[in-house]
Amino acid sequence: MDPFKIIVAGCGSMANTWIDYVATRTDAEVVGLVDVHLETAKKMAEQKSLNVPVFTDLSEGIETTNANLVFDVTIPAAHKQIVTTALNAGCQVFGEKPMAESIEDAQAVLEVAKQTGNKYAVMQNRRYLQQIRAFRDFLATGTIGTIGSIHADFFIGAHFGGFRDLMDHPLILDMAIHTFDQARFISGARPVSVYCHEYNPPGSWYKGNASAVCIFEMSNGAVFTYNGSWCAEGMNTSWEADWRVTGSKGTACWDGQQLPVYEVINSDQQASFINPMKKGEVKSDWTGQEGHWGCLDEMFASLKEKRFAETDCRDNIESMKMVFGAIESAKSKKKVVF
Repeated sequence: MDPFKIIVAGCGSMANTWIDYVATRTDAEVVGLVDVHLETAKKMAEQKSLNVPVFTDLSEGIETTNANLVFDVTIPAAHKQIVTTALNAGCQVFGEKPMAESIEDAQAVLEVAKQTGNKYAVMQNRRYLQQIRAFRDFLATGTIGTIGSIHADFFIGAHFGGFRDLMDHPLILDMAIHTFDQARFISGARPVSVYCHEYNPPGSWYKGNASAVCIFEMSNGAVFTYNGSWCAEGMNTSWEADWRVTGSKGTACWDGQQLPVYEVINSDQQASFINPMKKGEVKSDWTGQEGHWGCLDEMFASLKEKRFAETDCRDNIESMKMVFGAIESAKSKKKVVF
């Protein structure tokens, strides 16, 4: 396979991680930078010691450099334009979440990927942690029986400043997609319906609703509940949320930091009003890189192996449905069926 010739679209702080990753590979190089502000692109090139041309127009950049892969690390509002431009120009695309700012735009991007035959994989870095991969593998063993419910609590007081403070749905659109995607990942199920109540509590520094409660029905019959806030001062959960999964034989919990733990009915003892339990800790055999670099490893591997990435847009659209279904439900105050 030809070496990967990469154009990075969007030269904000997020681009640092993506560019640093490329420097670790022998089969890839950054050949150009694109940003609506040319000075921002020049500054990134200088900061990373990249002797590459800079552009304000992606099409020009692709044509000039003969790039075959685009990293989209722009703001969410630009994703549809960047990704479709790159796909139509014959490039593969790796991009930051979300796919787009609306489900209609996300579906349009997916259609372009299908029509062109080029691949678009979405960054879901929070799948690539040894704890959650161990959690997923453990649940698949059936040790706690048939899964009946999945619960995730997320409470962080995040003072970002910038575009997030001005978004209409900062929590659900920019952060909850991670947790929604993780729920699909650990359950292996897709969303069927959602009811969401969104609100902005006293003291919030966000323009839009920074807190939400969601109830999802999943295709495996389980219920997934999400209770979250991005303006919760004190007693914060981890960024991975605090999880509880209940099954017909027991319960597994993950605090987002340590390896998951579980309790299952101890069949060696007599059943009682509260059944006797035996405890265990979930083991991990994950040896891959974690976070962004783990997800990028998978993305590159998928291209080399000529297959869809784990987080290909064809899969990620299901997480987008959860996001925009929740927003639609919050607006209509009604249950939304997918």
